Amino acid sequence: MKSEIKISIFLHKVKKLALNQGEKAGMVEKVSRNDPFKVLVSCLLSLRTKDEMSEKKSKELFAIASTPVEIISQGEEKIAKLIYPVGFYRRKAHQLIEISKILTEKFGGSVPETMEELLSLPGVGRKTANLVISVGFGKPAICVDTHVHRITNRWGYVHTSSPEKTELELRSKLPLRFWNEINWLLVFFGKNICLPVSPKCSVCPLKKMCPAIGVKRKR
Repeated sequence: MKSEIKISIFLHKVKKLALNQGEKAGMVEKVSRNDPFKVLVSCLLSLRTKDEMSEKKSKELFAIASTPVEIISQGEEKIAKLIYPVGFYRRKAHQLIEISKILTEKFGGSVPETMEELLSLPGVGRKTANLVISVGFGKPAICVDTHVHRITNRWGYVHTSSPEKTELELRSKLPLRFWNEINWLLVFFGKNICLPVSPKCSVCPLKKMCPAIGVKRKR
């Protein structure tokens, strides 16, 4: 099976499963779609934190402060209390204040659109930057986290040793129409079916086609 046909079939089946279970978007997209600053903030809060808690705390924070100026006006201690207990909440509160100051002083209060400028912000890596570009600005970008890296390697679509290398390979071969949705689809799939350890292959809609590369135990 040609790789483009294979990935199209696989992602179509995953999307059908997600929609059947009422899942239509990722956590960040649900709370902040089309607002680059909210995407940036909610993505930072989600690092090392469960989606349910990230979504809850993002909504609570945005109800009080949803712009760089409003974040700065709250102060670091107040922001830390608002986002507690997300992982590394004190560090993230400091980063949010610093990012808001940089955006206000250097970018006129707006979030920059380029990868280079986004990566210059404290705490922002390629995953967060790509999510801001794709969800916040609606431009093509591939957000690769552990789920996307693990699953695309299990499928044999890529053969890489890190999320960074997976992103580069996906950029060279993944059809453009899938760039902005592969993250939320595979995050959903990775949390519910294609688990890191002992994936639920017996109930997977791809079980007859998936090579399950590297899987030692399944259920």
